[in-house]
Amino acid sequence: MRISDRVSAALMHATARYSVRYGDDLRFAGTDLPAPRKRRVPTRHGAVTIHEYDAPSGAGHLTGATSAATPAYVHFHGGAWLMRYPEMDDWWCRYVAATAGVRVVNVDFRTGPYVAYPVAQHQCHDVAAAIAAEAPVVVGGFSSGGGLAASVCLQARDAGSFTPRLQVLGVPALDLASELPSGAGMISPSLRALVRRVYFPDPATRSEPYASPVLADDLTGLPPAIVLTAERDTLRRDGDTYARRLREAGVDVVHDVTPGVDHYFLTENPQRARTTMAMVATEIREALSRDA
Repeated sequence: MRISDRVSAALMHATARYSVRYGDDLRFAGTDLPAPRKRRVPTRHGAVTIHEYDAPSGAGHLTGATSAATPAYVHFHGGAWLMRYPEMDDWWCRYVAATAGVRVVNVDFRTGPYVAYPVAQHQCHDVAAAIAAEAPVVVGGFSSGGGLAASVCLQARDAGSFTPRLQVLGVPALDLASELPSGAGMISPSLRALVRRVYFPDPATRSEPYASPVLADDLTGLPPAIVLTAERDTLRRDGDTYARRLREAGVDVVHDVTPGVDHYFLTENPQRARTTMAMVATEIREALSRDA
């Protein structure tokens, strides 16, 4: 790894808590929930901290509001595999807990420049599998977190470890082997190049299914999916292609495209975001409510 890359990635890692504010205008529900509980979950790469949010009293939560047996939405935050800051998605975790009435588990997986692929992918799978051993789960995330959620579903299918009820893939990064489409966008070629050099340093691994789920040969047997893409996002191709390939593999897919926006698709159109977020919360609740 270049020294300059390590410095750049370390700065992104260290300053995320100060620089990431994209969800501040999206705190539509759950703001009065208490601070999440923290506990450690073992994985093959060491123990990982999780932040657990409970549905508020009277929210119509599914079972046992503060119990490990409560159905859970397991969330993987974004940050290009370089920012280790699960609190960036606190607004979303609170919203889902309050609106869907489920337990939310926000995973503090490790990121570059201190680890490289496949550490985060393995840790996210292992945490989700541990939670699934307690209760039914939905998995999801935004951006790189959406890529992690897709990877977790592939890993779970291949290992036979557990079966998520649903995967929520928000503006997901699903192809680290290909170049980004031409044109300006929030996710730039220079950022993609840094992510590759730091977190995916071995070019041969970038096309592996758990790194680039959209390149997997076989998508059969995966859980139903919600794929959220944004019209002007340079990652839109990833999500659009994955939604199509999932459908071709016989997977039920809800594919929603927010018009006129870039990667921060919810922040850029908060009015439409209310509809999108409510739809996702409803799908999460219904997935966790139905019989296995």
